[in-house]
Amino acid sequence: MMEQLSLFDDREKSAPLASRLRPESLDEYVGQKHLIGEGKILRRLIETDQVSSMIFWGPPGVGKTTLARIIARQTRAEFVEFSAVTSGIKEVKEVMNQAEQNRKMGIRTLLFTDEIHRFNKAQQDAFLPFVEKGSIVLVGATTENPSFEINSALLSRCKVFILKALEEEDLTALLRHSLKSPRGFGNLDLLIEETHLHAIARFANGDARTALNTLEMAVLNGRMNEEGVLVIDEELLAQCMNRRSLLYDKNGEEHYNIISALHKSMRNSDADAALYWMHRMLYGGENPLYIARRLIRFASEDVGMADSQALPLAVSVYQACHFLGMPECDVHLTHAVVYLSMAPKSNALYRACEACKEDVRKLPAEPVPLQICNAPTKLLKDLHYGEGYIYAHDTEEKLSRMECLPDALAGRRYYHPTAEGQERKVGERLQAILEWKQGEPEA
Repeated sequence: MMEQLSLFDDREKSAPLASRLRPESLDEYVGQKHLIGEGKILRRLIETDQVSSMIFWGPPGVGKTTLARIIARQTRAEFVEFSAVTSGIKEVKEVMNQAEQNRKMGIRTLLFTDEIHRFNKAQQDAFLPFVEKGSIVLVGATTENPSFEINSALLSRCKVFILKALEEEDLTALLRHSLKSPRGFGNLDLLIEETHLHAIARFANGDARTALNTLEMAVLNGRMNEEGVLVIDEELLAQCMNRRSLLYDKNGEEHYNIISALHKSMRNSDADAALYWMHRMLYGGENPLYIARRLIRFASEDVGMADSQALPLAVSVYQACHFLGMPECDVHLTHAVVYLSMAPKSNALYRACEACKEDVRKLPAEPVPLQICNAPTKLLKDLHYGEGYIYAHDTEEKLSRMECLPDALAGRRYYHPTAEGQERKVGERLQAILEWKQGEPEA
């Protein structure tokens, strides 16, 4: 182990792996192809040196700071960085004044502000005149929705770019690069399986910093075999990631098999089996928000009107998972899975949805019946728009026999309630409405 550690004894190599591997050009940058891929808008702005103030909005570890540094380097601007957590309005004004002096000397200043959403209104307002004059090119980074967290006056002067969580393939490629690069572990003779790189990438959940930190922890705790090769095995990775199931394939066949098992177990009202498959996914590194989204779909597709509280509960669980994350949110997912498993089941909404979509796809686009068209002008009234419309609230039954479907589809039914749970009452109500409408209109 002493021999291994000696490889990191100088100051540069003792820096964290994520810092040593920080990209220095757009070609080295990983992810965000929708912004900096060949021909994409942000890449064109950088390459033509037409960068203006902007906000990078995205989750942690996706490269917001790195991209700002690359922009500063490629646009020949002085890069100034400070965080909203440690900088007050005094520091803001000092930086602004220096930037103004630089502007007079023909030097642009790119001011990168991490966590810009943490600045209060007065601090954000301090940027405004300098952004307008061009003293600075402001690049703010935030994990929060800028529409709610950044002053509208400042936001209107910035272009917002959304940075996405890195894909598993991006993170896996980054990990491979770290094993080969002299700035990473390229000087080490080590053995790690490709499946383990994928496991680290899944565990990182879109965060490059987490992926590299996890790999670095594994390397620093690796076992040297008799041949002098540093071995990173599954047991070591399980300790580094605090996960037992490393071989869960988040994007492959096993992923779809297990989510199918979860869905079908809940549909079959087997709460125990559903819980088992849900926790298999969690311990395999699956994003809890993905599971929560599938539960929201299930709430309408398989429970529907049989228990209309299933949908708001599933949405609430998604929000709880978003607020807390792992590991705390596992109990909320358990709550939803058990509730949905034990709820009465109806797929009437799903069948109605599919039947209606089929008609919309295959049949001609019928015009809206004139009786339910608005008639805001005399011309439209003369054309009989709104003629024959019956305001249901004006009737004793709060109903009318007015046809609301196009003539070609008159009488078509898509929703057929079941007798399950609360949907039984819905079905009884619908049947009563249909019988009333089929009756003779009063003279």
